[in-house]
Amino acid sequence: MKSLKFKLYSHKRNQYLKRCINAAGVIYNHCIALHKRYYRIWGKHLSCAKLQAHIAKLRKRKAFWQLVGSQAVQDVCQRIEKAYQLFFKHHKKGVRPPGFKKVKKYKSFTLKQAGYKFLGGNRIKMGNKVYQYWNSREVEGTVKTVTIKRTPLGELFIVVVVDSVDEPQIKVETSRIAGFDFGLKTFLTCSDGSKIESLQCFKQGLNAIRKACKQLSRKQKGSKRREQARKHLVRQYEKIANQRRDWFWKLAHELTDRFDVLCFETLNLKGMQRLWGRKISDLAFGEFLQILEWIASKKGKLVVFIDQWYPSSKTCSNCTHVLDSLDLSVREWRCPSCQSVNGRDENAAQNIKTVGASTVGLGSVSQAQPATAV
Repeated sequence: MKSLKFKLYSHKRNQYLKRCINAAGVIYNHCIALHKRYYRIWGKHLSCAKLQAHIAKLRKRKAFWQLVGSQAVQDVCQRIEKAYQLFFKHHKKGVRPPGFKKVKKYKSFTLKQAGYKFLGGNRIKMGNKVYQYWNSREVEGTVKTVTIKRTPLGELFIVVVVDSVDEPQIKVETSRIAGFDFGLKTFLTCSDGSKIESLQCFKQGLNAIRKACKQLSRKQKGSKRREQARKHLVRQYEKIANQRRDWFWKLAHELTDRFDVLCFETLNLKGMQRLWGRKISDLAFGEFLQILEWIASKKGKLVVFIDQWYPSSKTCSNCTHVLDSLDLSVREWRCPSCQSVNGRDENAAQNIKTVGASTVGLGSVSQAQPATAV
């Protein structure tokens, strides 16, 4: 399965889709209210099947709700059911149940088997209206779902989920394997000795965001100028996200061109975010890994993740001696067994490479010559 995202042309007929998203938001809030009322009266969870049947009856009497197709309404109920199941499973970890959302901030609705038709080229028919989109790539495979998504700026996108084409075989072109250690000061430290510094896009754009926030807070609520200031703030955030994403795509292409197998350590990013907050969000390592895995699958390369609890920083890459403890402030340490001096990040990258190579059975590839630095 893969997702393709296309931007809709700006047109006055798009107002109809925005009203459909608003209707989906109203239905969502009504379903949340029903869940709360049902639990208050009966002390039990309202099942998805009962909720869908009840909403289907109400939809016949509410004209505004009929803007959204029946399958889209079922998908709203399924989203809520999934959120509640996650809450029941992980509520001890701080996961909260789904709550009400502002209709203006509701983002999307999803169509499954019906309600849309691709007319070829860059046109799609939804309901009785035909919409045009920026056809950046061909839609290959069987279409599973079509989602209409609204951004905070009011722009509309089509997200198409299709069956993925046959996965390419793993290609060994450069005969190289590399391990990478993620860090706060250095974005990635490679096992060949090269280091990749982060752009820190949010840190660079922080002054512009603070200025935009001040301008927004000074505007009168409900005024046109406040809406303009809100959109200006959203554009500042989108600029940062686009800069970061563009750099991620370029870096992922560069790494997959240099190496056939890329090894990383599984990280508890949510726990790290609780400790270091905005720093981890700015680095966005999880988003980078998603992009890297996508590009690696397209090029026939392999991304390997080693165990989260493997002591990569405390293990000597020369003699495999493991330290009892190693404080985070220690950036370089001497092995008590072989007396070799190990840099914290460089040593961890070498260990990640060794463990990753043994995991996929590529011990011979791990002995390849180092590549040139980024």
